[in-house]
Amino acid sequence: QVDRVLGHLQDRERRVLELRFGLFDGRPRTLEEIGGELNLTRERIRQIERKALGRLRGDANVAELRELLA
Repeated sequence: QVDRVLGHLQDRERRVLELRFGLFDGRPRTLEEIGGELNLTRERIRQIERKALGRLRGDANVAELRELLA
């Protein structure tokens, strides 16, 4: 179900959120850790995260995602 909700995002946005919130391994990462893994700056990761979360807020599946993460 998480895959379905995140499927509306671009690949990089989805990857950033997966890592940031530890969606698949239970280990949330810092912006700096994600940046190191994706070879991007911490600031760029923050921008991608913000954009992705904004896109999800406008998605009808957000309520479903909140339930899954609660």
